[in-house]
Amino acid sequence: MRERLSLRFDFSQLIEKAHQAFKKRAGEVTVSLSLPFISITASPADLERRIARELLIRLSDRRVLSGKECCDNCIDQSLESLQSIRAILVDKQVELSQLSDGSLYLLLELMLEGLRQFLTFEQRISTSQSNWEGGDHPDFHRPPGQREMYFEALETLRGHLSRCLGQIAVIADMEVPKVGAIPSYQNAWPKEVYAGPEADNLKLQE
Repeated sequence: MRERLSLRFDFSQLIEKAHQAFKKRAGEVTVSLSLPFISITASPADLERRIARELLIRLSDRRVLSGKECCDNCIDQSLESLQSIRAILVDKQVELSQLSDGSLYLLLELMLEGLRQFLTFEQRISTSQSNWEGGDHPDFHRPPGQREMYFEALETLRGHLSRCLGQIAVIADMEVPKVGAIPSYQNAWPKEVYAGPEADNLKLQE
């Protein structure tokens, strides 16, 4: 029987970084943000609000965050789209280089780390089933088990990115976009897909 793998994020270092950085700061509280295992209050700068609004506009209608994949061609397209999202996030980190200790930069780090861990997981499941001889249809060249694990992991990643975008909407002072599947993920962060501390009621202040 082939190994059954599932994606579980580990943001322990980022959460510890937030704990160390945000607890030392004080300022006018304007927004309250919820992250996995931690909540923070922050005073976003004008630059952060502008970039947050731009990110919502550019990412909210991405098909990879709401589409229904069915075949390996869909997987290939979704991987390309995720790399595109990754490039956008890195570009925005560069724009925020003077505010790298701010709340928006932290959210971008959470999104990028989620993408990195997802792509590492995708490589892992590809390797674990690399000896499959393939099927007859060109749109189904991956083993069925690998395809199923990919779809499940993508759903986990969608939830993570969408919840991050929900918090970015708070910084932007905008409503959560109603397009795609993003609104359906604005519930609590699911603990079962995150490895981290149990102190999920920890309050920090920027």
